[in-house]
Amino acid sequence: MEEKNRGSFTGRIGFVLAAAGASVGLGNIWRFPYLCAKYGGGIFLIVYILLALTFGYTMIIAETALGRSTGKSPVGAFGSYSDSRIMRAGGWMNAIVPILIAPYYSVIGGWVCKYVYEYLKNDIDLIASDEFFGNFISDGRSTEFWFVVFTVIVIAIILLGVENGIEKVSKFVMPVLVIMAIAICVYSVTRPGALKGVKYILVPNFGDFSIMTVVSAMGQMFYSLSIAMGILVTFGSYVKKDVSIENSTVQVEIFDTAVAILASFMIIPAVFAFSGGTADKLKAGPSLMFITMPKIFADMGMGRLMGVLFFVLVLFAAVTSAIALVESAVSTFSDEFGWDRKKGTIIMTLIMLVLGSLSSLGYGPLASVTVLGMQFLDFFDFITNSVMMPLSAFAICILITRYMGIEKIEDEVMLDGHPFRRRKVFRFFRSRMYLGLSICNNSISIMR
Repeated sequence: MEEKNRGSFTGRIGFVLAAAGASVGLGNIWRFPYLCAKYGGGIFLIVYILLALTFGYTMIIAETALGRSTGKSPVGAFGSYSDSRIMRAGGWMNAIVPILIAPYYSVIGGWVCKYVYEYLKNDIDLIASDEFFGNFISDGRSTEFWFVVFTVIVIAIILLGVENGIEKVSKFVMPVLVIMAIAICVYSVTRPGALKGVKYILVPNFGDFSIMTVVSAMGQMFYSLSIAMGILVTFGSYVKKDVSIENSTVQVEIFDTAVAILASFMIIPAVFAFSGGTADKLKAGPSLMFITMPKIFADMGMGRLMGVLFFVLVLFAAVTSAIALVESAVSTFSDEFGWDRKKGTIIMTLIMLVLGSLSSLGYGPLASVTVLGMQFLDFFDFITNSVMMPLSAFAICILITRYMGIEKIEDEVMLDGHPFRRRKVFRFFRSRMYLGLSICNNSISIMR
């Protein structure tokens, strides 16, 4: 596809909301509050914010500038600066990560669709029962149906294109998501006993600080900000030359971190108010969203309304992230194989339906089939997050520092006279990318 036919965002707001939508996903809603609760509350929050403003900032700037300077998705972007087979493989690694994540991510998105439907229709006490979630994910027909529903929503938006699909949906969904998050937060923190949860989040206990606090915060930062997934490179290729990369990066940082903090205020105070803030409830991990929160909603005076609002919010977050994953894949197909958007989307849909069905049925009809001792969904999550993303991050770091050059990144940021106010921060932390990526590699593996 020729560059003149390449889609683009209409301006800064479109890019910021789309990039924020890519970052704000399921990881922000349940993963951040779970890690925040497990690794010290306030002290974890401080460490995460510091890392996001330094290492996270550096990587977002670098990946976005790489995409805009080349006007290509990851494989082409890598190839523009190096014909090395190793670097070419690094580009493909970045491109394949979202192709593998999108299918199983859409399965979880289907679970969220199911819960929205159930809160609109059924008894909230039934949804809160111990057997509800287990019975649902073991029912292959039900999980497959809701997986397909979620996939259809995402694919329909992708077919509309960059400006008419991704940008318009992000401009509507992201502000609504924030408003809903604030509304749920207000309700959560005003419940009797919830202030203990607020204190747990805001007041750092330095006695809880450990190396695992840093390790887990670093891993969450990479996961949450969509670093090393090819997404920021792809979205960067859609950014017009008159848009300030630095200003946009700062806004994406703020948006993503704010939603993660809001999610903590939605969930942790509610756990304190309705479940006493016990360790097993706070550290429930993945089950926090699908098992613990429904039990909390069942104890609330407006449980059905809060359940609907919460899972619609999660659905919005899941949709925007899934869109970014699929769009990155479609862009790669277009750049590397010359396929138009329709053909690339159809191919990606088929990939999602095949691989996603394995994950969807993995806890039901295919429960006896495992890969390396893991169910399909767990395996795809492990191979992408624990193996491919760290390698992808290293590849980007090597490309920028050894082939593209830091000066090229800075020139792209300062294009047409745009200021680079945090240039010293960028220069300082770009020299420490290797250390940060090593920590990330260990953190993701440890948190499996």
